[in-house]
Amino acid sequence: MAEIDLENVLLNLVKPMAEDPQSITVKTLPSLNDNEILLVVYAKSEDVARLIGRQGSMASALRQLMNIPARIQHKRITVKFESY
Repeated sequence: MAEIDLENVLLNLVKPMAEDPQSITVKTLPSLNDNEILLVVYAKSEDVARLIGRQGSMASALRQLMNIPARIQHKRITVKFESY
């Protein structure tokens, strides 16, 4: 089975929501847990606020969406948002 590029999947989900799509990057960071994939979205602070949403509603929806391809790989996914 082909490996799914989770960074690219998440990037394609968040770019349309950002005011400055070119400033967004997604990186996979190492995790202490072998069954976990840690993805970090880096964006400008106003875009991070937009991506997290009110009471974290948008972030929660993005995490649920990203769980689908992660489950195919039998892994848990963690999505974090960082501003620069």
